[in-house]
Amino acid sequence: MVADYLPIACAAHERLEFAVLRRRQLQLTWLGEDGHSQSCEQVLPLDVETRAGAEWLTFKRPGGEIEVVRLDHIRSVIEI
Repeated sequence: MVADYLPIACAAHERLEFAVLRRRQLQLTWLGEDGHSQSCEQVLPLDVETRAGAEWLTFKRPGGEIEVVRLDHIRSVIEI
């Protein structure tokens, strides 16, 4: 269980779920596991799920690499 997880606003969660359903590409900025800001100009969101007491976004980078980020670590989402 992730003890320090802070739930995000329902509207932001819903926006990510719609991006997954519509296969809308996103410009994404988030805090990495090391605490440093990371970003990618074009990701394809694949899934939003709840596990281990937190919510997660699975996405694919342009090169095909799959990554997972906690929703409360996302700092910016822009639909492109």
